[in-house]
This record gives sequence, structure tokens and C-alpha cells, in this order.
Amino acid sequence: MPRALWKGTVIAESDRYQILEGNIYFPFEALNLEHFQPSSTTSVCGWKGTARYFNVVVDGDRNQDAAWYYPDPKPACSNIKDYIAFWRGVRVER
Repeated sequence: MPRALWKGTVIAESDRYQILEGNIYFPFEALNLEHFQPSSTTSVCGWKGTARYFNVVVDGDRNQDAAWYYPDPKPACSNIKDYIAFWRGVRVER
């Protein structure tokens, strides 16, 4: 079952996921919410839309903007609505 880990802690795990551009996107219900903190950061992708970010927090350490999602993705990637992906040192295992 795919899972995302940071600093050895499982922050998301699910057998339901989407893959887009090589990234595994987990459904929001797969998140261990105590490890997520909203961020004010956004970015724009021409074909996916506007991304929002979360900081990942484990044992008081914060990984700034390590998770992203598209709250209102464009039609070409509507399958990632309500899904979240990771980077910046978060390890995703399949």
C-alpha cells in the first residue's frame, strides 16, 4: 500500500491514489492530519490550475510547503481533485 513518510513518520497511506507527472497523489482521507499545517503559498500550472500547499510537521520540525494539492483543477486533470502530493524530502513508497 503506498505511503508517504517524513522523518520516519507515516503522514499518509492509502491503496487509493492517482499518478500524475510521476507523482503519487493521495486522497485527503489518507492523511494523518496532525502532521499538516495550512500554508499561504500558491503556485499556478497552466494545465492543472492553482496549487495550494501544506507544511508537514513531525516532532516539532516543519517542512515548509512539502505537500500540494489543486482544490479546483482544470478539466484535463480533474482526477486529482481532493488528492495531495509531496516533495521536499517526503519519501513516497509504493
